[in-house]
Order: sequence, then structure tokens, then C-alpha cells
Amino acid sequence: MSDMVITREYVKSLVGERNRDSHKGDNGRGLIIAGSDGFFGASLMATASCLKSGIGLLKTASVETARNAFFTLPEAMFCSIGASWDECDFERLSSLINEAEVIAVGPGIGKSRGVEKVLLRVLESNKNTVIDADGLNVLSMSDSLKSKLSPCVVLTPHFGEMSRLTGKSVEELSQNPKGEAENFAKEYNCNVLLKGAYSYIASHDGRVMKNESGNAGLAKGGSGDVLTGIILAMMGQKLSPFDAACAGAFILGTSADVAFDILKERMMLARDVTEAIEETLKWK
Repeated sequence: MSDMVITREYVKSLVGERNRDSHKGDNGRGLIIAGSDGFFGASLMATASCLKSGIGLLKTASVETARNAFFTLPEAMFCSIGASWDECDFERLSSLINEAEVIAVGPGIGKSRGVEKVLLRVLESNKNTVIDADGLNVLSMSDSLKSKLSPCVVLTPHFGEMSRLTGKSVEELSQNPKGEAENFAKEYNCNVLLKGAYSYIASHDGRVMKNESGNAGLAKGGSGDVLTGIILAMMGQKLSPFDAACAGAFILGTSADVAFDILKERMMLARDVTEAIEETLKWK
């Protein structure tokens, strides 16, 4: 059976064009939980791509030392949770989680013990959630956290992160990426976007899609953070977690192809992909 490949027409049918009379409340209240002391770039890139992809309202929760970094992104609503994730103001974070409709967690957040408590709180909210980067690494270290995965969750591992999640080698995973994504999604009742030269998106219910858009320019730090923001924005605009992952993978790859035409893969940065999202979403 041939792979079901994500096409522009398929993604356009999911995302469509925004109604002229829509307002910010129609397009999702998102929360990004990301960043740690000295590692602010990932949270900024996820925030910027989410805003660019059409989220209605977005707050980013991070450590206090990230505040100045967010002055470069005036559209973002920065929310401090304290000096570190180990000293997290959980009352404040819980309030932010309760307000949000969709959540992303993981970019640049680190692997301190406090992050496990953050991830548990997010999973217990049962809200549509995308988990990436250090969120995945913390998840891989806790069977109790993995047991709380659900159909409202999208995991976005590359092969190294998938290796830690499954205990299998990268070589073994690369032999059958589609099957590995499908098996994990079914076993843990969630959605998996396994990133690679070609990415596979697997649903808990057995659906699998393949994304072929993109180029080698994405093989740089920050690309996964941009993807996280796009998926969050798609969920905010009422796509299911699986559909949001499919749309996100295609939009990231197609935006990278737009940027590639100008910059080629060696000069292309993750923020160039973010800037190209506008062109991708014109649907002309």
C-alpha cells in the first residue's frame, strides 16, 4: 500500500481562508511553555512562528531572565513563572494553563526536576498539546508520564528523541520510520510526528500521513521550534491534533522551500522559514 502523501490541496482544505469577520477569540488562546536561563532562542522562535501562523491570542511562559529577550518580539505576551523551573510559581502556571485552549511545551526548557512537574500538569489538563525538544526528553525518562499521553497530544521527535522514547537505536528506527511512528502512536494512544528527510505523522487510530516538503536547510537548530509554533497555531484554529501535525509539517517544509529559493540551505536560518510562512499560507 502506497503512502498517503500530504498535498497542498489537502492542507488548504484543512486550514482554508480566514473569514473576514473573524476575531482573535475565534483563532485560539495558546500557551507556550518554553525556555530556561540562557536558552531563550527556542522559546522566541516557537512564539514567532505561532504568531505568524495565525493564533488568535498567545502567551509564553518562561523564566524571569527571558523577559528582556522578548522585548525583540513585541507581539508576544511574556509571562514569568519565576527564577527557574525548579522554583516555578505553579499557581501562576496553573492559571495560565487553565486560560489556554491549546498548549505547547518543551523548546529550550531544559531537563531539571521541575520540568517533570510542569509536564505532568500540562498532561493532566487534557488540552490539545504539542510536546517537543526537552519536553520529549523528560517524557522519555518517566513511564508514569508516558502513561498519561492521550489523543489530544502530539509528539514531534526527531530520530534521536524517538530513540530515547522507545529505547531503540537510531539505525533500527530509520529502517522503518513509518511503522515506528505508527506503533508508538497506537501503544500510547497519542499522535506522533517523526521528523526526518521525509516525516511521518501517525494517529492513535491508525491513520498515517507522509510529508515530503522541505529541504536540507531545515537541518539546523531552531527548525523544530518553528514547527512547534505552527502546530500550536493550527490547533488554535480548530484543527484536530493529528490534522494540525499534518498541516504543520507541510507548512514548515513548504516555507523552507520558499526560503531555499532565495537563500539556499547553507545560509538559511530557522527565522527565515518563519518569515516565509506568510507566502505559504496565501494558498494562491
